Amino acid sequence: MEFTTLTVTAAQHVATVTLNRPDVRNAFNETVIAELTGAFRALGSEPTVRAIVLAGNGPAFCAGADLNWMKKMAGYSHDENRSDALTLAQMLHTIWACPKPVIARIHGDTYAGGVGLVAACDIAVAAQTVNFCLSEARLGLLPATISPYVIRAMGEQAARRYFITAERFGAAEALRLGFVHEVVPGDMLDAKVSEIAAALVANSPNAVRESKRLVQEVSGRAIDDALLADTAERIAAIRASDEGREGVRSFLEKRSPSWRPA
Repeated sequence: MEFTTLTVTAAQHVATVTLNRPDVRNAFNETVIAELTGAFRALGSEPTVRAIVLAGNGPAFCAGADLNWMKKMAGYSHDENRSDALTLAQMLHTIWACPKPVIARIHGDTYAGGVGLVAACDIAVAAQTVNFCLSEARLGLLPATISPYVIRAMGEQAARRYFITAERFGAAEALRLGFVHEVVPGDMLDAKVSEIAAALVANSPNAVRESKRLVQEVSGRAIDDALLADTAERIAAIRASDEGREGVRSFLEKRSPSWRPA
């Protein structure tokens, strides 16, 4: 695929999708949304890719919606606004549901919809100097399309506060809330992201994919007979899979499994 707002590279089974609009702090518009959707759909089905890093070029990770795009939306009808918002919602869901694990590499400030991008990823690593802000209420708006992911990522209590105050909060607070998984000095960001990506690539691709799906589908469910049967069926299926059998054999034979890079 060819992109005008992103760069996509791949090495050692890891693809990196980089937001590349530094002049507008990687704010997104309809083109960015379409290209992110296309990139994650393509990479999600690419067998040589085992993990994806979402990054940003320039001073910010993502400033949310592009101002010119917002001006255009101001003249939209209700139906046009709903259709436009649905494309954003579908893009976030494409990232969240991507069968490959996604790491957010957050090097700079992240606002509004950019917070949603981070929340849709599986693992988030931030530089110490990063600030976050759910700024929609300042503009008379609300973070509706990103809310399913942000609430899951930071919890209901924190979301209630930051949705309605539009306060900025730093990387240390994001870590305390569990919104990000790691906070490191800026010069150590790439090393930490690479370390996590290498851990993902070392694992069974099928087990990683199914583990991601397991969390998404089990979280919040009642622990009842249906859930017990579901989880038993999942482990039975993966034990009988090719990678499941290979993993157990390689462990017993004290060798590396076939999927692990040399």
